[in-house]
Amino acid sequence: MNFASQPAAKGRVIRPEQMILFRIGSQLFAISASVVQEIRSADSIGSAAAEIQQPGLRKVCSHVRRGQRTLYLVHGGTLFGLPPSQATLVFLFRNRRAALLVDAIDRMAAITRLQAVPQAFCHEERNWYRGFVAMENSVIPVVNPDGLLLAQEIAQLDAGVETAALESTAAAELLDGENESPESGVPEGAAMEYPAENADRQDPA
Repeated sequence: MNFASQPAAKGRVIRPEQMILFRIGSQLFAISASVVQEIRSADSIGSAAAEIQQPGLRKVCSHVRRGQRTLYLVHGGTLFGLPPSQATLVFLFRNRRAALLVDAIDRMAAITRLQAVPQAFCHEERNWYRGFVAMENSVIPVVNPDGLLLAQEIAQLDAGVETAALESTAAAELLDGENESPESGVPEGAAMEYPAENADRQDPA
């Protein structure tokens, strides 16, 4: 979808809102600063993240445990259908299970007018955006963090992570069982102890 080609709609006036303008590839996006709890480098999050593969959810590349919650990292380029790019930052949102991988932050800006999502957006992409802002002869989509992952998608991901954890536990228990001797029950490599009387016994001449 070429945002610049969309006709400018009459926007509704809103209370001044601070926005973070960021880039994925060459495309500029905006998101409300109030919903972003933390911005981390992708490397710092990636070191603790585990890859995840779910059919039909290619936009989710990994998950990470944060406190009592599992967060799912959504790659913005995959989600928005943009050419592949190297994400360097992660937006962590307040009270949400999705985190967004982006390429770079452009700047902060205050907006007072939000355009409605055009009727041309008639599929799942309507969930991705709150609306659009016109700025410097450009039309910039405002990302809706609640649309990155729907409730049924989170449930699917949770089920997959739980299944993977159970399979990993079962595999570890099986491996532990194989490392024990089937005859004596003594782990392989463990020293055997013999009665002291055997140590004093000498072979007959």
